[in-house]
Order: sequence, then C-alpha cells, then structure tokens
Amino acid sequence: MATIGLDKLYYAKITEDSSGNETYGTPLQLAKAMKADLSVELAEATLYADDGPAEIVKEFKSGTLSLGIDDIGVTAAEDLTGAKLDDNHVVISGSEDGGMPVAVGFRAKKANGKYRYFWLYRVVFGIPATNLATKGDSITFSTPTIEGTVVRRNKLDGNGKHPWKSEVNEDDASVPASVITGWYTQVYEPVFTVTP
Repeated sequence: MATIGLDKLYYAKITEDSSGNETYGTPLQLAKAMKADLSVELAEATLYADDGPAEIVKEFKSGTLSLGIDDIGVTAAEDLTGAKLDDNHVVISGSEDGGMPVAVGFRAKKANGKYRYFWLYRVVFGIPATNLATKGDSITFSTPTIEGTVVRRNKLDGNGKHPWKSEVNEDDASVPASVITGWYTQVYEPVFTVTP
C-alpha cells in the first residue's frame, strides 16, 4: 500500500563491545521529518554453467539515506556528525569530524490511516547540507538535508544473519500490539525461535 506521510524520526546511539557487536541506546527524537529517501546498492554475482546462468546471487551491500528535516539541533549534530559545542555553546564542525554510527527509526502513514514502521540498524551520517536564500516577494523555507550511509550491523540476529533494516505494518493482524507500542522505546531486536 502506498504511503502518504512521514513522521516520528528518531535515532539511537550505538556502543560496541570488543567484538564490534552493537548495543543501542535509548531512542531520541532527531527532528521533524519532511522527507526520507532510501536507496539500496546490491552486490550481484552470476555463475555461468552449460552456456547459461546457473546461479544468481543478490545481496545487500549498502544504502543511502537522505533526510529532509526541519532543523538538526545541537545535540543531534554532535551525535550524528561529530561536531562539538565550544564553551560558548556554539556548534563547531571540524574537517576531522566524523559521525559515529546510529540506528534510525521513523514511520510512514499509509493511505488507510495506519503506519509502516522502520528501523535502519546502522547509519553513518555526513555533514548536513545547508540551503539558504534571500527573502524575496514570497516566503521560502530553507531546511537542512542530512545524508547517511546505511550498512548492515555487526551483531548477528537469531537467524544467524546481519540485519540492516526492520519494517512492520501496524495493520498486520499477526504482529503483537507490543511491537508497535514499543517501537520508539528501544531499537527493535529481531526475534527468531531456534528449533533443533
């Protein structure tokens, strides 16, 4: 079903253990969301045998998330881009700055009034783009855009894979209500029943 809205844009800081496995902090609101574009790059390989393709493999390689937001704010700027506040509470961006990976969550309203929820498990953002214009005869809003690279997380899920995204529809009757109500209290962890 098509989506007609976007809101509740959150991020969660990541800490890693000595093996690189992620633990997610409490989600924080990033900004008011205006636009989210997610493009995905696949690693592809084709094995040819008997004069034709015998096997084709397509796997997630990375993605690009471009967010149009109302304002990034100083806390999110520090957390996402590595910028620092000086003693006068001025945001200072250095050429050596680099953001630490974070998880990013948001939801998109569907045409039926229900929502589709997302978590991207590991996103590294760059410096936000700034677009400014002089005031003319009409009012034009100038808002920042921030772009991040989406990669798979290091931590294996219960299925033995490295997830990069989770997605759920609110109106799916088989989804427990607690999944939706708890979506922004913590980053969603995949649940798989291990059978011997």
